[in-house]
Amino acid sequence: MQNVARTAARNPVEDTGQMRPLFGSSSPTTPEPPGPRRRTGPDFVAIQRSEEFTALRSRFRRFVFPMSLAFVLWYLLYVLLAAYAHDFMSIKVFGEVNVGIVLGILQFVSTAAITAAYLRFARRRIDPEVDEVRRQAGVQ
Repeated sequence: MQNVARTAARNPVEDTGQMRPLFGSSSPTTPEPPGPRRRTGPDFVAIQRSEEFTALRSRFRRFVFPMSLAFVLWYLLYVLLAAYAHDFMSIKVFGEVNVGIVLGILQFVSTAAITAAYLRFARRRIDPEVDEVRRQAGVQ
C-alpha cells in the first residue's frame, strides 16, 4: 500500500504553535541600537496640540453633540409617548394611519435628514480643515 501520509519538510513555526508574522519577514528582527529612537511618520502628539486640530475638533463637536442630543431627546419622546400616551398615539390621521405610525416614520426621516446635514457640514467645514492638518503634518 502507498504511504498516503507523506510528510514534507516540517515547518518549525507550525510545530510550536506560534503564529507567523502578519507583516514583514518571518526571520527575527535585529534589536534596535541604543540611543534616541528615530521617528517614522507624523508626530501625533504635536498634531493633537496644534491650533488647527483643536479648532477642527471644536467645530466637529459643536455640530455632533447638539445634534446627537436633539435626536436622543426626540427618540425618547417617541418612546415615552408610545409607552404612556396610548390615546394620543392612536388618534387617526387618515384612514388606518395614526399619530404613532406618523411619528415612527418621522424617526426614519429625521435620521436621514441628520445624516444628510452632517455630510453637507463635513464636506464644507470639516474636510477642508482635515486636509490642511494633514498637509501641515506631511501626511497625504
